Amino acid sequence: MGKKADRKAKTLTLRAVQDCVDMTLDGRRRLDLSLKGITAVPKCVQKLFDMDELDLSRNLLRKIPDFIKHFVSITVLDLHSNYLEELPVSIGHLQALKALNLCNNRLTSLPSELGLLTNLHILYLGLNQLTALPGTIGNLKELQQLGLSDNLFTCVPSCLGKLKKLERLNLDRNPLLTQQMPGHKMAVAADSFYMVKESLLCEKCLDKCQTQKEKMENTDVFWN
Repeated sequence: MGKKADRKAKTLTLRAVQDCVDMTLDGRRRLDLSLKGITAVPKCVQKLFDMDELDLSRNLLRKIPDFIKHFVSITVLDLHSNYLEELPVSIGHLQALKALNLCNNRLTSLPSELGLLTNLHILYLGLNQLTALPGTIGNLKELQQLGLSDNLFTCVPSCLGKLKKLERLNLDRNPLLTQQMPGHKMAVAADSFYMVKESLLCEKCLDKCQTQKEKMENTDVFWN
């Protein structure tokens, strides 16, 4: 007889999932399913919908099931380093989220429902294949940190100009032409592109940014 077919995808029992619940130092309930080798989120996870934090990072996930909408109390959702190609529109139900990590996936677009996550402070989207952001991202009025490095942006998304509390924007290693958002200065390095609020820069740094900007304009240097 020939060899058996490939082994079935790894699954987790409810008991195994329950064993992955721990408490953070500040007393929050955290479900840590990172590095489990799973290709799908176990259905039994729904029974632990009252978690404060959910970590599904560093697995083999290609999609996030719609039942994620039941985790309405989580404030931290970590999905980095999977194989996600899209997000369900039900992600918009997680309106208590303060931190969402989607780095190192295969996302080419994002649902407009991300704009419903109005309590987000941190959103990491680096190492994907994004060329644009939905305009609803401008609704994330509490957003302070936004990571967009290692994507395919050719310009700074205009919706970011609405993010009045944004303190740090990372656009490293995108095929960008040099440009700015109103009220922000460029902090320039050889292979980096950051946006920071002028109010967060000291006078010396402001002068340095202005000098560098003028130098680039005079020499017709563009970001590649």
